Amino acid sequence: MNRLFTYPTPHKGNITEIHHGREVADPYRWLEKPEAPETRQFIAEQVALTEGFLAEIPARAQIQARLSALWDYPKYQAPYQRGERLFFWKNDGLQNQAILYVQEGRDGEPRQLLDPNSLSEDGTTAVVGESVSDDGEWLAYLVAVHGSDRTEIHVRNVSSGQDLPEVLAHTKFASIAWLPDSSGFFYDRYPATQAADALYQNNALYFHQLKTDQDADQKVYDRPDNPSLAFPPEISDDGEFIVLRVWHAAISRNRLYYRRTGVDGPFVQLIDEPDALYVFLGNDGDTFFLHTDWGAPRGRVMAVDINRPDRANWQELIPESEDAIDSAGMVNNGFYLVHMHHARHRLTLYQKDGTLYREVELPGLGTLAFLQARSADSYFSFSFQSFLQPPTIYRYDITADELTQLWDVPTAFDPAGYLTEQIFYQSKDGTTVPMFVTRKKDLALDGTHPTILYGYGGYSISLTPAFSPAIAQWVEAGGIYVLANLRGGAEYGEEWHRGGMLGNKQNVFDDFIAAAEWLIANNYTSSAKLAIHGGSNGGLLTAACMVQRPDLFGAVLVGVPVIDMLRYHLFTSGRYWVAEYGDPADPAHFDFMMKYSPLHNVQPGATYPPTLVYTADTDDRVVPMHSLKYIATLQEHDSGQNPLLLRYDTKSGHGMGKPTAKLIDQVADLYAFLYRTLGIA
Repeated sequence: MNRLFTYPTPHKGNITEIHHGREVADPYRWLEKPEAPETRQFIAEQVALTEGFLAEIPARAQIQARLSALWDYPKYQAPYQRGERLFFWKNDGLQNQAILYVQEGRDGEPRQLLDPNSLSEDGTTAVVGESVSDDGEWLAYLVAVHGSDRTEIHVRNVSSGQDLPEVLAHTKFASIAWLPDSSGFFYDRYPATQAADALYQNNALYFHQLKTDQDADQKVYDRPDNPSLAFPPEISDDGEFIVLRVWHAAISRNRLYYRRTGVDGPFVQLIDEPDALYVFLGNDGDTFFLHTDWGAPRGRVMAVDINRPDRANWQELIPESEDAIDSAGMVNNGFYLVHMHHARHRLTLYQKDGTLYREVELPGLGTLAFLQARSADSYFSFSFQSFLQPPTIYRYDITADELTQLWDVPTAFDPAGYLTEQIFYQSKDGTTVPMFVTRKKDLALDGTHPTILYGYGGYSISLTPAFSPAIAQWVEAGGIYVLANLRGGAEYGEEWHRGGMLGNKQNVFDDFIAAAEWLIANNYTSSAKLAIHGGSNGGLLTAACMVQRPDLFGAVLVGVPVIDMLRYHLFTSGRYWVAEYGDPADPAHFDFMMKYSPLHNVQPGATYPPTLVYTADTDDRVVPMHSLKYIATLQEHDSGQNPLLLRYDTKSGHGMGKPTAKLIDQVADLYAFLYRTLGIA
């Protein structure tokens, strides 16, 4: 066999198991042990191979330099008010982590409150969440190291800038809810010690009194009879209720419990059947307002009198519409709704009785995020962006119907010569699927242009237009960037999600393949010039499409992927993904999962397109074993001469809190790989 280079030849184990009468080999199971010497050797050999390949690509230095220039612009998050103070995050441009600022009132001078860059020399310690007390005097913030999902909570006094001595450990995706008097807060955490097969189980709600050790924290609620539940808390704007959105990890259905904040009694199980999504928006006395997709897959707003909680007594305030509700909340003693209109956002305001008040004209066709509002305020702030507009912060005055941009966001990218078009195409089963295409306006559609097709398709996560220096660099260089809104997301509500989960997962791959075929048939690109890219569940997407249609793609980027569908549920958070993917112990689930599981569908002797799989050592969400077993299997069975490589980052995780320097390095490596494999000069 002739190769451009020689792959490592790891040993093959002899593990074979019988699943529902079918024999399944797992020769690289030993790669599931990341700290084992032979696994570390395998990783080192793969890293040396990949770094050697990338080092020979002259364009990489130029790519990185341009990415750095495009990344160097001020990035803000929308400000929010607590007490008389305003808080907001800002990154000056190339700082590894954004800095939290505070100012006294709207006209005050901002000062630094929390600089995560001071927590580590290389920026790999990040602040991944925060909550400020109602009086604006206390900041609780979550710290993650090396991209881990595990966090610690620290508490800082806003006036002095000094931290309290207590540190709250054993948290993961924790929510923080302050008492109205700012004396302490509720938060959810996990046990201090957990067996490997019980990770991220037995979540419990605790109360922390300021200026006390964590050991003194009071356990408020748990469910040892159902250890998979989690209890993120929130306090109603009037301070009267603590509300728990009780959820089962990645499932888009939940329970809803509450109790009055001044009462130590049991929680009332307002909704104990997790048959739909239930989001607490706020309340008017004993009337709760909920955003739910119960009986309305695209979402609606309902009023529930907690003294008459039977569903027959629920009142529909804002009915389901053609556009799915992406998010909702209360403002101006009414509601705001962010609707998804063909994968782009609309913003509408409603009175408390559900009467339409106004649709707010947004700055363009794009994505609204980080909307900061309080129920009694007549104003709110938000971030808005598109593929061609960087995130820009606006303040909207409801009374005056006036939208004001708060900060200028100068960038090195000039959008004038570019366009984004939305295309609707037909998938394999006839379903109409949208995708966004961003490119130069004067680009001749002659089938010669290098193209990145990006997708996700899962977990009810919608993809909407978003600015990225990486996309800007790609289209500047003459490339085309395509974002496909596949089934499995929530672009059209819960039915769209269900159309791409469990036994319908193949629809997601069919949607993606159909997008590629449309782009080729309509002369946007060719198979030789088409790359596909996805991360996490999107890494599963690109890996599955690659093994199903290796002829269709010129290059494949597989990011932090889920690959082994027979064993994914045995690691860290994987058990909570069974509702999305299926349970391999169920014969019916096993059958449809085996048909697409990338690890089990690599064909001996096949020729696969150039592929770069990337993962990281501290990814405790989708553990690296998926990537390691996949690249070993690909390299063993492939008969072609295309590079099949692994990028393995260190002091990094699934992506949360990744420092700017690492983000730029990663994109530079991915693009250098594409430049070489797609034949870009």
